[in-house]
Amino acid sequence: MSASTTSPNGTHSEFTVSGLPSYNHKTAFRWILSHLWQHRLFVAGSLGFSLISYVLYSQGQVMIGRAAEEIINPTAADALLMISLATLAVFVISGLSGLVQALSLEVLAQRLETTARHELYVSLLGKSQTFHDRQRTGDIMAMATDDMQQLNAMINPGILFIADIVLGFSIPIIFIASIAPELLIVPFLFVASYVISTRVYSRQLNPVAYRQREQFGKLNATAEETISGIEVVKATAREPFERRKFRRRARLFRGYYVRQGWIEARYLPLLLYGIAFGLGFLHATYLYSIGRIAIADIIAWVGLFNLLRFPTFVSLFAFTLVQLGMAGANRILNIIRAETELDQNVGGHSAPIRGEIEFQNVSFGYEDGAVLENVSLHVKPGETVAIVGQTGSGKSTLTELINRTYDVSEGRILIDGVDVREWNLTSLRSQISRIEQDVFLFSRTLAENIGFGAPDATQEQIEQAAKEAQAHEFIKSFAEGYGTVVGERGVTLSGGQRQRIALARAFLSNPRILILDDSTSAIDSATEDEIQKAIRRAQQGRTTLLITHRLSQIRWADHILVVDRGRVVARGSHDELLRRSTHYRRIFARYDVELPPLEEAVVQA
Repeated sequence: MSASTTSPNGTHSEFTVSGLPSYNHKTAFRWILSHLWQHRLFVAGSLGFSLISYVLYSQGQVMIGRAAEEIINPTAADALLMISLATLAVFVISGLSGLVQALSLEVLAQRLETTARHELYVSLLGKSQTFHDRQRTGDIMAMATDDMQQLNAMINPGILFIADIVLGFSIPIIFIASIAPELLIVPFLFVASYVISTRVYSRQLNPVAYRQREQFGKLNATAEETISGIEVVKATAREPFERRKFRRRARLFRGYYVRQGWIEARYLPLLLYGIAFGLGFLHATYLYSIGRIAIADIIAWVGLFNLLRFPTFVSLFAFTLVQLGMAGANRILNIIRAETELDQNVGGHSAPIRGEIEFQNVSFGYEDGAVLENVSLHVKPGETVAIVGQTGSGKSTLTELINRTYDVSEGRILIDGVDVREWNLTSLRSQISRIEQDVFLFSRTLAENIGFGAPDATQEQIEQAAKEAQAHEFIKSFAEGYGTVVGERGVTLSGGQRQRIALARAFLSNPRILILDDSTSAIDSATEDEIQKAIRRAQQGRTTLLITHRLSQIRWADHILVVDRGRVVARGSHDELLRRSTHYRRIFARYDVELPPLEEAVVQA
């Protein structure tokens, strides 16, 4: 078995990227903290300047009380002026500190979103095909966009509000204690009632926030799926059905927002603050009446207790932002932590491939059942093998095991005598090219699509590959030529044009093993003849596997494999199989081909 490459959380990764920091994946909270630690200077700056701002602002309230005392009982001619100037300086410095804190927090939020999105993207690139088969693209896109923005909002203004809550309660209470310890009775009672009420509020909000994020992912997945399949939707006149389905998803999403608003509407701390302010003022006047405090102390107390109102108010938004951010972080982290079935095997076998392929009792199946059972075959270097069989017989899956798109369930696949699981995955895949019937093209220029597998290719090499694939002429017919940008998934090109671009891409990458999965199905006969010549030239010295039912391709194969229900039921040349294999004869019964008599004495595998 191959050496395993693991991520910091201990799970396998199909691909690894060097230079990435190591993040803690145990919980969403620790994951966020590990990202923030990468930008700890901004964290320290934000907290430090926030502390300075609140200390100075609280001191300003005390100085206002002293100014009032100076008005009532003057001590010097310029004392009031000096107190006023000092108060002005304190508030100016406090405001500047708050400005620097806000700037630091905004930079921190943007950097967190950037690094978290990068980690998610790298993680998605490292997942196996089996993982991606189970995921809905729209939900993934929701995580990469909206959930990431929730992380950003959780830091700014979410963490800003949390800092306001912590410092906005603690600093004024410390200053109140410095005036007269008796004045702490009502603030302490208020803080205790605030903590209890916000804990209840958070417990009610948390599940709603998580379901809201989850429902948004489903809503986004529904929209993406419909837009991606818009051609089918319109062709079958299913717009009303898709509209109703999307409306149901949107209503569920809206329902969670309404539920969130209902919980926020019952937020009690502001009511508790109003009651506490009245009781506290009554208590302060009582202490004044018995001579325990002065007028200046009452004024300072009022100013300091007023500072508690803002953190009480922003708690309504702070906890919502934090809960939504944590819900988004949990969804993102679940994707990052998801274990993939393959690994890159960085220290594995790496060498130029000669092209020998051997299946030894290979079986494979998806979660819903077996696809291949006990398949054994041997392909010599440079041979061309055609694989035929009815739809769903396992032909494509058989070839997908060669480059480890999937790993076998049982048995072994050897490339040049080495188990594919022992190969360095990058070395293995870089020497195997696969062209499918459903060709994927990126929304880039034609030249970039052709050169995708060979990033160092020159323009001359790209054009030569296009000529061999019979794509040069139609490319030059476009106004922008090789600089023409194709639509998403290549929808602006015909099926035959897309397949020729894919063939050019394969020719340019110079693979040692070439897999053609019905790759000329959308090409007319005249063009196919030219492409066949190009393929014949390209396959010389390379091992080629053809999945096709076209006689023109099958006849020049060195061997033909007949696959039925996941098993290789016959093998041989075209003429031999026509005489010996009922499965092979059945495939070509619809063609106007004269079939020789079946040799009934031959028992098939």
